[in-house]
Parts: sequence; structure tokens; C-alpha cells
Amino acid sequence: MKDKATRDGFGEGLIELAETTNDTVVLSADLTNSTRAEWFKARRPDRFFAFGVSEQDMMSAAAGFALSGKVPFCCTFSVFASGRVWDQLRVSLCLTNANVKIGASHGGLTVGEDGATHQALEDIAITRVLPHMTVVVPACAVAAKKATLAAYKWKGPVYLRLGRAAQPVTMNEEEPFEIGKARVLKDGSDVTIIACGIMVNEALKAHAELAKKGITAAVIDLHTIKPIDEATILTFARKTKAVVTAEEHSILGGMGSSVCEILSQHCPVPVKMLGMKGVFGESGSSKELLQFFGLTAGHITQAAEELARTR
Repeated sequence: MKDKATRDGFGEGLIELAETTNDTVVLSADLTNSTRAEWFKARRPDRFFAFGVSEQDMMSAAAGFALSGKVPFCCTFSVFASGRVWDQLRVSLCLTNANVKIGASHGGLTVGEDGATHQALEDIAITRVLPHMTVVVPACAVAAKKATLAAYKWKGPVYLRLGRAAQPVTMNEEEPFEIGKARVLKDGSDVTIIACGIMVNEALKAHAELAKKGITAAVIDLHTIKPIDEATILTFARKTKAVVTAEEHSILGGMGSSVCEILSQHCPVPVKMLGMKGVFGESGSSKELLQFFGLTAGHITQAAEELARTR
């Protein structure tokens, strides 16, 4: 299967929901093409609603749809789906536990040339803190489609963080996707690499490089940041006694912070956190940006080797 962006998997999930459900509605804030919401619109224009550049209105309307028995999917960029509408997320969605799903595309650095204003590097932190909010970051298009279908069945607000850049497939069509249950992609005894989103593929490449050095690394796809799979994290932390986290997000309040919150309470082990270190992104190609900010397989390999050699 050729590389595809997770936003494409989201769009494919919406197509299936258009054809198999009667209560799904899709709301778009002027980014219908970019978020792949147009794929649903083409099949069910009667259940598609365009709000223009009015994200707050879209979220408020989504709460109304949900409280009326529909299952709304709101589609826009991650920077708008988290920051611009945070008051609506907190009060209209989470306080009421409204059954709203958010397709937040263009998350992370790999928005690329769009630059710092459109690179959502804080969205995991500011959504996971909200009561009732579920936060999911699929690693590939297949996982994103499955996550979209799983979100439809999940009760309560769900934030689906999606990407623009094409990624290799890391999940097969037959594998189940369960919100709240991490995927163990590789076993290992020397170090555990925990990643989400596009960093899962980088972690798998790092696993191969570490094997050449005689280091066995476990690789965990922590696609659900909240509710987090505490049991799997602790099992591998106790086994390997060293953890590397990798995310296309700030290390302040993101996936790595979530992991460290668990480890600090139940299994203190050495940790290296790879992510954005309290800075904004810059304009450039996805490949250039990941290299510049230290988020490649090579950087994961180096961090994991240092931990494995010194623990």
C-alpha cells in the first residue's frame, strides 16, 4: 500500500459512515478539501454543513447536534480545532459530555511550509487536560480510518489529531483498533520507545538501527493519549528499565508528559523525551523540519542507545 496521510484515512472513515449510518453529520469550517470532509459531502450533502471561517460557531452547533441525538464530526486544522475554540471545547462539549468528534487535520511540524502559525504543537496538551475529552493520534491512514470508526462508537467528545504529510502504513487492514489500548509493534528488553502519530514510523526505523548495534528495543504505538494505556506502559518500563518518548508536539504537556506522569508515580526509570522543546516551528519541508528539530529515526536511535548503554 502506498504512503498516505492520516487525513486521508479520516476521509475514508467518513465515507464509510456516510454509507452505513443515518445519524452522522459533518461540519466544516472552510477547509472541506484539506480535511477530506468533501468526501462525505459528495455522498451525503444533506448531512453536511459549512460554517466558513467560524470555528466557534461550528463547535457550538456541533454540541447542539450531539445533544439532539446526532453524531457530528467537526473538521478543521488542529490549530483552530484546539486553540481558537478552546472555550467551546471546555463549556459546550466537555462540560456537557457532548458526543462530538473533532477531525483536527494538519497537526504538528509536518504542515511544513505553512509555518509556525499553522503548526499545532500544543493541541495534545490543551485537549487532554479537559474532563471527558478523549485524545487519539493515529500513526497511519489505515489506523486513522479505524480510529474514525471507533470514535463514532465512542461516547463523548473525541479529538482526532491528523496529519498532512503522507506516511507509510504501520497497521494492516485486519488488525483491530481499540481506543485506550496501545499497540505493541516490537518486543525488546533493553529500552522501550513510545511514540504516536508520524513518529511511530520513525521509531520502527530506529528499532532496526538499534538491532544492528545489538540493542533490542520495544516499540509501542501509543495512539490514545487519553485514556492512556497505563498497564502496557508500566509492563514495558519494568521490563526494559529505560524509556524514550517521541512525538511531533511540545514535550510540555504532550504524550511524553503523559507517560512520565505514570512512570513518576509507579515505576521511576530513566526517560529521554523527544519533541519540540518549548519553541515554535519554522517554515520548511517536513523532512527538513524533522531533522532540524531532532525528530528523526536517527535521533531516536541515539537517545535509545544512550539509555540502553548507561542504565
